[in-house]
Amino acid sequence: MSSKPKNLSIKEWDALDRPREKLKTHGGRALSTSELFAILIGSGSQNESAVSLMQRILSSIDNDLKKFQQIPLERLMAFKGIGEAKAIMELNKRAQQISTKKDIYLNSSKSVYTLVSSDLVMLAYEEFWVLYLSQSNKLIEKYCLSKGGITETVVDIRLAFKRAFEVGATALILVHNHPSGAFHPIHSDKQITQKFKTAATHVDLQIIDHLIVSEKGYFSFADEELL
Repeated sequence: MSSKPKNLSIKEWDALDRPREKLKTHGGRALSTSELFAILIGSGSQNESAVSLMQRILSSIDNDLKKFQQIPLERLMAFKGIGEAKAIMELNKRAQQISTKKDIYLNSSKSVYTLVSSDLVMLAYEEFWVLYLSQSNKLIEKYCLSKGGITETVVDIRLAFKRAFEVGATALILVHNHPSGAFHPIHSDKQITQKFKTAATHVDLQIIDHLIVSEKGYFSFADEELL
């Protein structure tokens, strides 16, 4: 297991623990907010420390992270010492999630794709997610069931259903990405969809759809009448 001794600088950390390397390898969701801010501020500038720079940015929004999304990207980049735009984008997304309280209803494959595309389509490896819904198709939770390699990921149906009971869901939407860019189902995609559908009938759950998503688009089993 890697470690990050407090007396070492970031450059001396294990490569796998460095925020910038984690951002490039696993994406923004793998980093804590503090790690994202570390990338955002970099090492400061010659005339201002990273801490001072961060204090100045937070002061400009009254130290309220919910207001972070309201800062134009150009204004942030104007702060001398600001780091990668990817970190800024992820922080903006988190701030938006904090400030958004509107209920989400998923009544079409397009609404599902819009919801998950920013999380999945740019990944270099497969992830399998389950969206848990109420009886009225209101989103209860987005849940990453498994992460895998470039071509596949292992899916445990029992864990998916266990979580459904924990959150009180009555319906599920399955989602996974194809890093290759192709979004048409392969044989294993059809198999896992059928397994979910068959198992769900025994526990009074409904499988509404299964989406395969990529940066080029998506495939909906429901739209193609394959459920």
